[in-house]
Amino acid sequence: MTESPPDPGVSVPIQHLVVLGHPTAGSFNHSVARTYCETVRQCGQRAELRDLYAIGFDPLLNPGERRGAARTRLPRDVKQELGYLADSAIVTLIYPIWFGMPPAIIKGYVDRVFGAGFVARSIKEGSIDSALHGKRLMMFSTSASTRCWLEEQGQWLALRRAFDTYLATIFGMVRSDHVHFDSIVDGLDPRAANEALAVVREKTRAMCALLLQARHQHYAQHLMQRSTGPASAGAA
Repeated sequence: MTESPPDPGVSVPIQHLVVLGHPTAGSFNHSVARTYCETVRQCGQRAELRDLYAIGFDPLLNPGERRGAARTRLPRDVKQELGYLADSAIVTLIYPIWFGMPPAIIKGYVDRVFGAGFVARSIKEGSIDSALHGKRLMMFSTSASTRCWLEEQGQWLALRRAFDTYLATIFGMVRSDHVHFDSIVDGLDPRAANEALAVVREKTRAMCALLLQARHQHYAQHLMQRSTGPASAGAA
């Protein structure tokens, strides 16, 4: 009796798509992205970092890219990003909060990559037509102001509802966590920075463990279906 070959997906490292939106190479946001990617690799998983400013990502949505346009044709850069997206189990966005919202380059990534091929009527019909369906969504954000001040101004609640919750809902994603670091300014105390990065490592390890557990559960279900399939067919 020959054993069934293992699911090829089990041997492939879990991939994280990390999207960074900060223009300054030495920023704290870059440290968060670097720490996240390093921790992912230490956990035996894979991190694909897309530093949007560094790669010169164009955030402007061309009218021809919209689904339903007369000639819908995805540009090469969007196709490349969709390739990274397809191979990833989670999308992690890292960005500063400017004027109560993520930078324009992050919103442009959402418009051009997340929204590629998306049909708005899917929301009304309750059917998800998105390459993001089922993937996890994680956020790391920073602000110069305090979290308390953001909440007093209503900016924090607005951001969570208009960005985190809304994106996860319309694209059929699994919202996982939003980690925010406040009072991030030039000349940040190294001790405070190290404490914050320790939080990044902790959250990242927890996410890696969660993704691995989900994969094992999926594989167990896969094996169960294989083992019961032939028996069920014979009984029929």
